[in-house]
Amino acid sequence: MTTLAPQQPLVTVIIASYNHAAYIEASINSVLNQSYPNIELLVIDDGSSDHSVELLERLQAQHGFDFRAQANQGLSRTLNQAIARARGELIVSFGSDDIMLPHRIATQVAYLQGKPEVGICSANVETIDHHGQVMGPRKQRQRDLPFRRLAFDDLFLDRKPGPTAATLMFRREALEKVGGFNPEIRLEDVYIALSIAHAGYYIDVLGEVLAQYRDHPTNTFKNGRFMIDNVLRTYAVFSDHPAYEQVCMRFLNSMFLKYARNDKPLAWQTLGRIPLRYWNRKTVRGLLRLLVPPKR
Repeated sequence: MTTLAPQQPLVTVIIASYNHAAYIEASINSVLNQSYPNIELLVIDDGSSDHSVELLERLQAQHGFDFRAQANQGLSRTLNQAIARARGELIVSFGSDDIMLPHRIATQVAYLQGKPEVGICSANVETIDHHGQVMGPRKQRQRDLPFRRLAFDDLFLDRKPGPTAATLMFRREALEKVGGFNPEIRLEDVYIALSIAHAGYYIDVLGEVLAQYRDHPTNTFKNGRFMIDNVLRTYAVFSDHPAYEQVCMRFLNSMFLKYARNDKPLAWQTLGRIPLRYWNRKTVRGLLRLLVPPKR
């Protein structure tokens, strides 16, 4: 029996899946193919209506990871329940549509050694399409960013680019300190990053690509109403911050500009939530998009 060195702590990877039968096998295989030897893999199907359960049962029989199927409970509750039974001192919540590069876990574990002040380690990502093909340069927004250390104000005030959901590795103690994920907030990655930073930990984002983020039609960020509602719910948790109102208005201006071209009803509703004193250049650009017909 091989004895693991002290610098090889157990890492629990949690994959919670909902209707991702087209992608989840690649996601699981990328975990199983990690160069790091000490990984516990927990896979949960959260009430899928496609053929995910049958696929996952076959993969579990083949590879022996821990698999459970349940009625739909939502991602945050599912993650909290999985963390409660996880054995690892480091926790990775991983998207069932994303892919880890083979050295991802080893790189992050090595980085976290001797850095108890870091509650989350993240990294850059490469964007792929729903077929797994690498997308063009205009889609690669978080592939070439440099290393950055983030404190709470860096995130809340948008001073530096935030961590990427597909590369989050948590210290278990940091998750426990903030009480885990909030079931009332469905945009779990933004909430947990702000909460852990607010608790006094740093978030370090490595300046290398460690995962592939899959861009497909059902990505959460493409649901504008969902994004606006849950980001504002998240910000409300930190409403005692002196810049809270400005942070909310900055976000609403960005969303107004984003949806002014492709979702005009949502754009008008969003504009109605922005007092005139908070209008800025993005507001004006959004109005032009709404009111001026595009050139043909």
